[in-house]
Amino acid sequence: MNNYTNDNTARRYKAHVSILGTTQLHLRNPYIIAWWSAAFPGFGHLLLSKYLRGYALFIWEVIVNTNANVNASMIYSFQGNISMAKEVLDTRWLLMYIPVYLFAIWDSYRTTVDMNRFYVLAEREEHRFNSFSIGALEINYLDKRNPVVAVMWSLFIPGLGQLYIHRILTAFFVIIWLVIFYYNSHIQEAVVFLFLGKVKEATAVLNPEWLLFIPSHYGFATYDSYMNTVENNKLFEKDLRNHLSENYQSKAFRILKGQKVK
Repeated sequence: MNNYTNDNTARRYKAHVSILGTTQLHLRNPYIIAWWSAAFPGFGHLLLSKYLRGYALFIWEVIVNTNANVNASMIYSFQGNISMAKEVLDTRWLLMYIPVYLFAIWDSYRTTVDMNRFYVLAEREEHRFNSFSIGALEINYLDKRNPVVAVMWSLFIPGLGQLYIHRILTAFFVIIWLVIFYYNSHIQEAVVFLFLGKVKEATAVLNPEWLLFIPSHYGFATYDSYMNTVENNKLFEKDLRNHLSENYQSKAFRILKGQKVK
């Protein structure tokens, strides 16, 4: 592959390969990104590789949600107990929760629109970028990987799919918070009771407030690993095609439009 580095000689780069992962610009649907922010603030920004903003919003969601008893209120709403759903809400925390929740949705949508524009400009500029990075701790390179394998590992344990495609920052963040959610929800203990046929004990030991965090966590890890595997494959194929064209294709080679090759 090439030996180019992102040395700020171009206005925009489509991608950057570092020992911590591959970050790239590509077209995204703003509504899908906004939907993930609505499902869990921070997820939309993590999909955009806006890590610091994503981490801040994610941690904010967990802290304020648990203190405002939002998940507990949702559980009572699912059970049809509306009066109890209202009673458990802590308005002191809830009034802080709503503005940041709306900001996460709006900002992820706005950022996606901007990044799509930058992608179009970077695609026209076609400046080369580094495709191989080696350091004392890690090696990362553009390669083709199987999206189905990424999904499979994400369904086993969220974060493993990200490790498979070398999204180190997202992988560690997802795995650490999965452990926190598992521990506080007692889901592992409930699974053991289910294996023993003790359904009542399994239900009693669960902490539903923390349990509600887990489905969206699994969904995000699966979607993120699949989507980024597909986009990394596209980036690899285009980079390899450019490399072969520049170094191995005859300078006299031409494709004439409208004429059949005999």
